[in-house]
Amino acid sequence: NSKREGNIMDTFLFYLDLGFRHVMDWNGLDHLYFIITLALPFDFKASRKLLLWVTLFTLGHTLSLVGNFYLEFSFSSYWIELLIPITIAFSAASLLLPKKYSETLIGLFFPIVTVVFGIIHGLGFGRYFSMLIPEDAVGLSLFSFALGVEFAQTVIVIGVLCLSFLVLKTPKLTKSIWNIAIGSFIFILALGMIFERI
Repeated sequence: NSKREGNIMDTFLFYLDLGFRHVMDWNGLDHLYFIITLALPFDFKASRKLLLWVTLFTLGHTLSLVGNFYLEFSFSSYWIELLIPITIAFSAASLLLPKKYSETLIGLFFPIVTVVFGIIHGLGFGRYFSMLIPEDAVGLSLFSFALGVEFAQTVIVIGVLCLSFLVLKTPKLTKSIWNIAIGSFIFILALGMIFERI
């Protein structure tokens, strides 16, 4: 009994750590870029809504992992790898629009885009992840991995909100200028990723 509980805890911690590291992977910053663009329009007052959207990403990501494991989805890795920076470019571009348009776009499309990005990103990782899952602990592995992803994303969100709060204390720097500056930077990086993968 104690040995079995120990194995369950080891599995839980392993996949929790894997999920966290998957988001915080400095060799693949696409995940980080998307969460930054998602978080920038918000402040602490609207953090509950933001965290809901972050959870939508995790949901999409997990759904694609489940589908890849049980249904063995077969998608071209070329298109998946290309679609990831396209989605980042789209979300970064929304930060460059005038406020009245960006608020409408964010309100209408970002929840959908967040789920779609999660699905696409999950498909990009799904094949590798399927090889790691032990068949006797699929549910636990998927749950703890999703929890690790969610935790890492929450850390990024808190970091972005804190940084924005501090930066916007600077005289003459408005939120729209801050959003445009960071949005432009990430948009250029995303374009670079797109051209590298074409």
